[in-house]
Amino acid sequence: MGVVTDRRRVVRVREGARAERPDTLAVEEPLMVRLVGPGPAPGSTTLTVTMRTPGDDFDLVAGWLVSEGAVATPGDIVAMRLCPDEDNTVEVALARGVEPPRQRAFATTSACGVCGSDTVVEVRAGLRWPVRSDPVTVGSDVVLALPDRLRERQRAFDRTGGLHAAGLFTADGEPLYVREDVGRHNAVDKVVGAALRDGALPAAGTILQVSGRASFELVQKAARAGIPVLSAISAPSTLAVDLADECGLTLLGFVRGDSMNVYTRADRVV
Repeated sequence: MGVVTDRRRVVRVREGARAERPDTLAVEEPLMVRLVGPGPAPGSTTLTVTMRTPGDDFDLVAGWLVSEGAVATPGDIVAMRLCPDEDNTVEVALARGVEPPRQRAFATTSACGVCGSDTVVEVRAGLRWPVRSDPVTVGSDVVLALPDRLRERQRAFDRTGGLHAAGLFTADGEPLYVREDVGRHNAVDKVVGAALRDGALPAAGTILQVSGRASFELVQKAARAGIPVLSAISAPSTLAVDLADECGLTLLGFVRGDSMNVYTRADRVV
C-alpha cells in the first residue's frame, strides 16, 4: 500500500499571531494504467493516467474498468501487477474476448467519465444489470444514518481533512466496502473494484453513500455496478438526475441531519 498522507511545513495565522508548524496532507500522485497481453497484439498500451491517492490501486483499476463497461466479473481480469520498472504504474491483462475501454476514456483526469446529454441514453443502453427492476427498499432512518457511518470510517480524512469517501452499504446500513481518495470518482471506483474482485457484482440491494455531490459520472458508475440507490451529502446535477431517472436508480441528495431530498424512484425509500 502506498503512502496516503505526508507532512509539510505551514505558517498558521490565528488572531494575528503567526506560528510555523507541520501539517498532514493527503498525497496525490499519478497512476498509469497499462494494458498488457494476452491478446491479438502483444505488448503494452497506456489506457489512462489518473491522479489519485495511493492505496487500493488494484481496486481503483478494476472499478474504472467496470465503470467504462469493459469488465463485469473477476475472470474478465486475468492479472494485475505493480510495474517493477516504473513507479505508480499498474499493468492489467484482460481475458481473451474482453474489449478494453474505448478511446474516449483515455484522458488524464481524476474524474474519468463521460458527459453530455447525448450519453444518457447511451449509458442506459449499455447497462449489464438494469437497476430499474431491483426490488430493494430502504428505511429513511437507515439512509439518514449513512453519512455518519461513512465518516466514522474515514481514517485518512481524520488526519488531513482533504479526502473524499465512498461506501457501499447493505439496505440495513451495514458497511461492505469503504474507500477514500482525493478524487470522489476514484473513491467510487475503488469501492466498485473491491466488490468486483470479491465477485460481489452486480451489487443488487445496496446503497452507495458518497461524501460530496452526486454528478452524472457517479450515477453512471453506480448504475454500471448494479447499485440501485445512490445517496449524497450534497446536491446532484441536472444531468445526474436525468440519468438516474432514465436508469430507474434512486438518487438522494442533501442527506444531512434529519432530512434529505429524493430526486428519483422515491418508492424505494420507506
